[in-house]
Amino acid sequence: MSKIKNIVQRPVATYSIVARDPSTGEIGVAVQSHWFSVGSVVPWVEAGIGAVATQSFVEPSYGYLGLILMRTGKSASEALKSLLASDPNRELRQVAMIDKDGTVAVHTGSKCIAAAGHLTGDNFSVQANMMSNEGVWPAMKKTFEKTKGDLAERMLAALEAAEAAGGDVRGRQSAALIVVHGNSSGRSWIDRRFDLRIEDHPEPLKELRRLLRIARAYEHADKGDDLATEGKISEAGKEYAKAAELAPEIMELPFWHAVTLASAGKIEEAKEIFVDVFLKEPQWRELVRRLPAAGFLPDDADLIEAIIGIGR
Repeated sequence: MSKIKNIVQRPVATYSIVARDPSTGEIGVAVQSHWFSVGSVVPWVEAGIGAVATQSFVEPSYGYLGLILMRTGKSASEALKSLLASDPNRELRQVAMIDKDGTVAVHTGSKCIAAAGHLTGDNFSVQANMMSNEGVWPAMKKTFEKTKGDLAERMLAALEAAEAAGGDVRGRQSAALIVVHGNSSGRSWIDRRFDLRIEDHPEPLKELRRLLRIARAYEHADKGDDLATEGKISEAGKEYAKAAELAPEIMELPFWHAVTLASAGKIEEAKEIFVDVFLKEPQWRELVRRLPAAGFLPDDADLIEAIIGIGR
């Protein structure tokens, strides 16, 4: 295995959590920092393998190599021990790993800028450096353990608790949240349930929570599409309704629900949704004209004109 490079960079002061949901097998990392695009540096996750958060005087190869080692069957503890042994700047690093079985390994080097530390629990680790006080990571641990919901909700709650406890001594700038399924499908592009980044924002955690809400809406919409493809229009409608409820400001979600209904011959139900969409965002009328050629609506000129004319 290649040695860690002997390079010291500026510190990516960060608080993060690596965690696994034992009930679903989902694995994830969530992080917030006063550093641009923290999501491109700190979190590394692979379905069916594990997750890594590499921070402080960050060395990204801990993420890349850590996943490789866990992919070959090494536990999180074995992987981290191996990488630390080859790193002359290990005391500047803060790294946490979790493997597919929920085993956790974490290292906070003695030269990490205070306040710095970590705590572990069942299937998770929280870690932080350059914090305003030593209460930040204990607040994360407590909140993660008591919060209900899926892994994404619990990890985001932990980040919010860190910020409420004082957070980064310099403030805030970016955040990220990644959750993957417990087992690999062999297709990495569908193994990620959530992959959200806030690159630069005055309130990155508030923006991350907003994006998580929208991501959940699109998750329901995707389920609706799958059910509609199977001809289960009623079940699809329930998923589309959940999507619209979660993100009422996004007209694209009810628009495609209406298209699905119209394609299934449920014209009157479709019209009720189209009228609301067109009143709020009239530009969707033009898209209706273009859908028959792509096979998304019946090639019926009278029907298309009737839909476009709704609400005028």
